Amino acid sequence: MHLSSTILALVSLALSSHVSAHSTFQEFWVGSQDMAGTCVRTPLSNSPVTIATSTDMACNVTPSASQGLCTVQAGQQVTVEMHAQPGDRNCAIDAIGGNHDGPVLIYLAKVDNALTADGASAKWFKIAELGYISSDYWGTDYLNANCGKLTVTIPSCIPAGQYLLRAEVIALHVAFQTNGAQFYMSCFTINVTGGGSASPSTVSIPGAYSATDP
Repeated sequence: MHLSSTILALVSLALSSHVSAHSTFQEFWVGSQDMAGTCVRTPLSNSPVTIATSTDMACNVTPSASQGLCTVQAGQQVTVEMHAQPGDRNCAIDAIGGNHDGPVLIYLAKVDNALTADGASAKWFKIAELGYISSDYWGTDYLNANCGKLTVTIPSCIPAGQYLLRAEVIALHVAFQTNGAQFYMSCFTINVTGGGSASPSTVSIPGAYSATDP
């Protein structure tokens, strides 16, 4: 009986640690200005999406509506911020723990209205990726070392207008199995000013990934 209780306790601890490793992108910075969660479609859960063909791949599972737009100049730096629990910006806690190693990616999609646009119907182009850096150090490790933050530059050449900015972590710790990759994403709603006339090649999400990708 004592052994059974011990095993159950260990299983419970393992499960709670696994859950606590889940995370969401929650906050946004424009330059040095902390916009907090004012322009994000906040996911209702910190659990990952695991079906690469699901429409949830675009902006997560039925996220709450964004409060508004964050205005960004083309060519300006912005920062996305990930944490394990809603509203918890404690830098002493890993942004995404539990050995959830993998890349961090940032996409943009130009839309007519970022507050209402369907991310699964949008056309996305990647503007940043932080993958394997060195010695088992991934983009996710960089997030953990930087209070969940990754700073990227909005391309100076893209046209002015409203965009969805999609921040994503792909955790690879169980990606050796079909549908094992864990996708953690949030869509931020931004209005880009200035800019140029570039027309980057795009992908669809879902569509950019498959369950059998190496």
